[in-house]
Amino acid sequence: MRQFARLTFATALLAAGPALAQPTHQTVAPFAYMKDLSSGQVLYSKGANERIPPASMGKMMTVYVVFDLIKKGEVKLDQKIRVRPETWEQWHGPKAGSTMFLSPNEEVSVEDLLHGIVTLSGNDACVVLAEGLAGTEPAFVEIMNATAKRIGLTGSNFANTNGWPDPNEYVTAHDLAIIGERTILDFPNLYKKFYGQPSFTWGKTLGSGAPITQGNRNPILGRVRGADGLKTGHTEAAGYGFTGSAIQDGRRLVMVLGGLTSMNERIKESVAFMEWGFGAWKAQPLARAGSVVETAEVHLGEKDSVGLMAPRDYAVTVPRAGGPEMRVKVVYDGPLKAPIAKGQKVAELQVSRPGMPTTRLPLVAAEAVAKAGPFGRLAANFRALFFGQ
Repeated sequence: MRQFARLTFATALLAAGPALAQPTHQTVAPFAYMKDLSSGQVLYSKGANERIPPASMGKMMTVYVVFDLIKKGEVKLDQKIRVRPETWEQWHGPKAGSTMFLSPNEEVSVEDLLHGIVTLSGNDACVVLAEGLAGTEPAFVEIMNATAKRIGLTGSNFANTNGWPDPNEYVTAHDLAIIGERTILDFPNLYKKFYGQPSFTWGKTLGSGAPITQGNRNPILGRVRGADGLKTGHTEAAGYGFTGSAIQDGRRLVMVLGGLTSMNERIKESVAFMEWGFGAWKAQPLARAGSVVETAEVHLGEKDSVGLMAPRDYAVTVPRAGGPEMRVKVVYDGPLKAPIAKGQKVAELQVSRPGMPTTRLPLVAAEAVAKAGPFGRLAANFRALFFGQ
């Protein structure tokens, strides 16, 4: 078996136009990352694989785990959890940071606790939810770390559920983007329900007992069209950070900024970064769902070749003003060996451009190819012997 790499029909199309410089963006954030989920392309990366404290952005991992349990049917949104007095004692008052203003022995639904985490960034809500679903916070953290490995996080470790400073807790901007991406793609309905809410009301003030309403700290919500998530974070060690997402005209971006010096700087840099992602880049169709973009040779099959099909609409993200030539090629280990099932992933469509990571999009078999019968195998071996593959 050997790897085949073929330039596809799309190369000339994408290379057309003037070859200008790659779009650039300047940010004071020491850690920054942006990915276009619609094409899978990374648009910006700065210190994205360096370990940083997650602060409250680590709560996205807590929420991902709970969303996963809900999707599996192991947890219900209306399930009630009691606030242990010991937990309340630890996570209330100024010393406890952001709070949902829970009360001791109060019974709170999973749904309300999730709102308390996502919208209010409640440290208390994280621990109460973890204890209610896993017995203890450390037990829940074990699930977080196992899940993190499963979804592809390679530079992160979680020591608690709310991002409280801990020397054993760290993430990377790249990994934070993965959490955001997987939350959006794996749980679209839950993402829509919980992220992007402008405010949430829970708890009562001392004395008058007035309801407490807190606003969402998301710096792009209401400032960038299509903004609908995800999570801010701030500690002295981490600085001000934000993992955010927005969708415009079918393009969804996920961005991460870390290490900023103030809340106002976080707002300014986040809005500017997201607007650059939408303004400097555009989507260009590459392959329609169901279209055959290339054929691959098949060894010992009833057919000598099989079409390589795009399983969904594919587009690439290109600079609006033109940019370096983009190369698009089909890569597969071949000849492919029969039998091959229809829809089986057998190749990749690889999109590359100087200075950017290669984007790899799966291609599947357009039809099934069964093994050749005895005479077919004999003929194939004869051709291989005398004429080569």
